[in-house]
Amino acid sequence: MKVPAAGEKLGADDVARLRAGMALQMDHYGGGRLPYVCLKAKGLVQHMTALEGPDAGRVVEVLDASGGYASACLGAGHPRMQEALRDGLERTGYVTDELGSLERTLLLEELFGAKGLWADRFPGDAYHASGRNSGSEGLELALRLVLESNFDRRRMAPKPERSERRTILAFEGAWHGWTQGLVSLLNRRHYRLGMPLPAAETLDVQFLPFGELAHLEAFFAEHGRKLAGVFVEPIQGDAGILVPPAGYLRRLATLCREHEVLLVADEVLTFAKTGRFFGMTDAEGPIPTDITVIGKSLGMGVVSTSMVIARRELSVRSSGAVSTSDLRPLTSAVMRSGIQYLSGEGLVERTGPLGEMLRERLRKDVAQAFPEVFQDVRGLGYMNGLELTEKASGNLGRLRTRLLDAGIFVEFMAGAGRRSRGLRYLFPAMRIAPPLIAGEADLQEMVARLQRGVRTFVESGS
Repeated sequence: MKVPAAGEKLGADDVARLRAGMALQMDHYGGGRLPYVCLKAKGLVQHMTALEGPDAGRVVEVLDASGGYASACLGAGHPRMQEALRDGLERTGYVTDELGSLERTLLLEELFGAKGLWADRFPGDAYHASGRNSGSEGLELALRLVLESNFDRRRMAPKPERSERRTILAFEGAWHGWTQGLVSLLNRRHYRLGMPLPAAETLDVQFLPFGELAHLEAFFAEHGRKLAGVFVEPIQGDAGILVPPAGYLRRLATLCREHEVLLVADEVLTFAKTGRFFGMTDAEGPIPTDITVIGKSLGMGVVSTSMVIARRELSVRSSGAVSTSDLRPLTSAVMRSGIQYLSGEGLVERTGPLGEMLRERLRKDVAQAFPEVFQDVRGLGYMNGLELTEKASGNLGRLRTRLLDAGIFVEFMAGAGRRSRGLRYLFPAMRIAPPLIAGEADLQEMVARLQRGVRTFVESGS
């Protein structure tokens, strides 16, 4: 199929073909998928066409403010990734984790070796790493590591001294993935009911509102001796980009250490987006964790991958976590080249000041300009959320269409919803998490298009 230039139209047969092709893919949105197709992309620009309405088939240029579920940190078709894929295919091979790999060695050495990029946080003599296909798979392994730490493999029974530690603490509104073990870490009935969950005698999951220090202190004081692990996102993503107050994450780490509880940081979304590679960082420096899971941007938008970084004493029984995808050489080549580029170009660090500028523009030009649509702006670095009002939440689909018509693609997070302890309901949020290649001019253009799209939404009767 030949893709026309922007402004031109596809033929009716091509539109029908695209519509039929979309129908062949399983719909995970309950019929709510957007009736648009991406025809090609380069950098931050995607060439899309609508499949319905009077403009069906017309090609439009859309600026990407989402990064493909916040994963394509280098945008589309980046030269560095083209080079990494060519080089990786030509020389790295395909061995599994049963054998060593030169490319895997180079990656891990550059990250965790004596002079490694992340050695200050994860020194190689204290941590080891494993790869998986996705963030969900990585967090499944993290959960497995927590449970294995309480298990005596020789006796094939729980360790007597940790037999009471069957509780996992998670947070309201958190998102850790769809898979079987992780569903138990979500406090949302929509995803839990009807799904197989761990038996109560094996695992008891408790939930607290995120970022509320007094409730955290009280919970540890009462239940600390029963806790096996805590799962936390440094910034809650699906809850609406919730940034905890200063000191909260460090105090959580201290409580975990004092009560001998394993702390698992879910950095699948926050990786490389907060002005630093890791969101578990504050003014004092790295916040210690026992297990950290990174993903999304780790694959540079080219491969789907994740990495589990855990203390060396944490492991799984023999052959219990073998994976076809554990840091395969080609994937390692992509990660290594991408991280080198991000670090060498300073793309991660610049998201700090550029993100502050972006939030100020979003606050002034979008949220304050349209208070009937937005009620709050939150974020850090290139992770930003604009919480919708209750009224606007009921018209979310139409708002997304208006934004696409204005040439901007964004994603919406579900919001934490109803929370305990008398905290207010959190409505869905528009997530602005652009690829890291977006510069100041790109961010300004994104805000301008957002403003146009929201204005059209309001004027057409929100």
